[in-house]
Amino acid sequence: MAKKDILLEIGLEEMPARVVTDSMNQLAEKMRKWFEEKKIGYEKLQAYSTPRRLSILVTKVDATQEDIHEEAKGPAKKIALTDSGEWTKAAIGFSRGQGMTVDDIYFKEISGVEYAHVNKFIEGQETSTLLPELQELIKSLTFPKNMRWADQELRYIRPIKWLVALYGQEIIPFSITNVETSNWSMGHRFLGGRVEFTNPSDYEEVLLNAFVIADPQKRQGMILEQIKVLENENGWVIPVDQDLLEEVNNLVEYPTALFGKFSEAFLDLPAEVLITSMKEHQRYFPVKAGDGKLLPFFVTVRNGNQEYLENVARGNEKVLHARLSDADFFYREDQKAEIGQALEKLKKIVYHEEIGTLAQKVTRVRRLTNWLTGQLQFTEEQQKNADRAAEICKFDLVSNMVYEFPELQGFMGEKYALQKGENEAVAKAVNEHYMPRNADDVPPASSVGAALSIAEKIDTIASFFAIGMIPSGSQDPYALRRQATGVVQTLNSKGWDITLEEIFEHAVSELKADGIGTEKLAEVPAELAAFFKLRLKHLLQEEGIRYDLIDAVLAGEIGNTAKLVAKAAVLEATRTNADFKENIEALSRVLNISSKAEQAGEIQESLFENESEKHLYEQYLAVKAALKDTAAEEDYFALLISLKPAINEYFDHTMVMADDLAKKQNRLNQMAAIAQLIKKFANVNEIIVK
Repeated sequence: MAKKDILLEIGLEEMPARVVTDSMNQLAEKMRKWFEEKKIGYEKLQAYSTPRRLSILVTKVDATQEDIHEEAKGPAKKIALTDSGEWTKAAIGFSRGQGMTVDDIYFKEISGVEYAHVNKFIEGQETSTLLPELQELIKSLTFPKNMRWADQELRYIRPIKWLVALYGQEIIPFSITNVETSNWSMGHRFLGGRVEFTNPSDYEEVLLNAFVIADPQKRQGMILEQIKVLENENGWVIPVDQDLLEEVNNLVEYPTALFGKFSEAFLDLPAEVLITSMKEHQRYFPVKAGDGKLLPFFVTVRNGNQEYLENVARGNEKVLHARLSDADFFYREDQKAEIGQALEKLKKIVYHEEIGTLAQKVTRVRRLTNWLTGQLQFTEEQQKNADRAAEICKFDLVSNMVYEFPELQGFMGEKYALQKGENEAVAKAVNEHYMPRNADDVPPASSVGAALSIAEKIDTIASFFAIGMIPSGSQDPYALRRQATGVVQTLNSKGWDITLEEIFEHAVSELKADGIGTEKLAEVPAELAAFFKLRLKHLLQEEGIRYDLIDAVLAGEIGNTAKLVAKAAVLEATRTNADFKENIEALSRVLNISSKAEQAGEIQESLFENESEKHLYEQYLAVKAALKDTAAEEDYFALLISLKPAINEYFDHTMVMADDLAKKQNRLNQMAAIAQLIKKFANVNEIIVK
């Protein structure tokens, strides 16, 4: 039978832009899985989306399922047959379950035991008879938020307005929420009307004639091309934020880029305020000069064609003028307030009912910051700046500007701090302590900002752990995973010689001093360590480190995160070396035998019985001494594996578990001492070598 194309389109009221792409991908994945489970072949599956539709085009679909030929294994012969050779209930049930009879059973030996088998053949059904199942596939889509409409029970992202379901030229019959499948769809809400599809392959062309660009990649390409034209015509630089581009792309079906302008007087506002007003609230792209200076123009994308663009531009200009006028008012009002007044307001804002006010949190962060800068031996000036930055780090949260534009927290703190006479290091740290803000952001550049960032994030994580609010599954309402990743990234960027465990202990002591989570505080450091290990594991996986090497470096304490990452990198870089297997096996022998030592004691040279014991001990002492002066992890590992010849020689000539209890304990002590050096690098027993 001839192969046909399948077209499926779900017509909806406009969806929120943020869910369009994920919903399209989800529908495509479910379709691929359905074809795989049904064993129906096809050439290509293409997904489409606009604010009003989610659709799939599958080309050259097989007319029938694949026939199934398989051998099914059943019970052992002694269970399938009675002593008298009669079929048992087990055999009868097995054959019936396979759609066969006991006459079809034969026996086949596996590992010396005979088992009942049948050859099963299932003829593939015609594809057309299975396609109505797509009704349930459509209904199974999940969304962040759902709604119900009219008297329908189905909860969905938006009401379903039409359904296209074609197999070749035939309509696939089913209905959802009283909407019957058909071969018609709707074009652009204002420029197009009802359209019909004769063949699924005409999908994009038919919609294009109705002013709908169904392919999101093509739509995005049109936007970028049009922006480039505006750049070239006006000599502008229009920075394109990818998240904003994705959102704008999912707001339109037929994009046309245009520009407008605003009063130059607004350029007196900080650039971050202008850009945030344009991007976050109006979905506009800012415009800059070649030197990076912001210009009094903006670029927006309308959902329509080139007609009446001047009117559209004027309307957008009015809206932006009102928005920027508000921002200008907030900015000037904020400058009338003093930092001290803002800090007083923090005393009245509850951060969390079980954790306290923002002012209490700031006080605790300040103490943790001061401890941290002391441990890291900051200069007196750095400690003074860090203390002041910690004291005022949240003062901008009560400003009008941040209340209106929460995205500007930290940015406005830096601006206002400078205006109020704070030095540059303090002001910069107020901004940097929020960094990294997201996965694409960078850690703080200054040491003062980095220390404050770590202290603030650790306090946040430890506080919520102390009151039992630990992220689980996909639930992480306070973004603790992101903040933990930020701590690790910041520590790695600075390479500071401090362990996470030390920071955890001190953060918990500060919580105890404030009476937060006192009932379970003793468990919090261990919970924090486990939590951060998961973050480190994720980061190392992203770096391409093999899973067993990650387990090896994470087996003990976390310690210095920068060193831990370096250890994993060393193992990954050397795992393909010809001698890697032998090196790891030699070190593993030490760990294995050392585990038999109940406690490690002093090594007595007088109890050495052969030269191999003496030689290994001498090598151990030399390596131990050299490790004190070793900073690079590759050098540490090189020193460890330099012990391999001595270790192999030792085991060739020495029986550790000797009959003489004194010699046995001495040898175990020696193994434990070497094992201690090895485990400081990694638990090599976790490494898989073949």
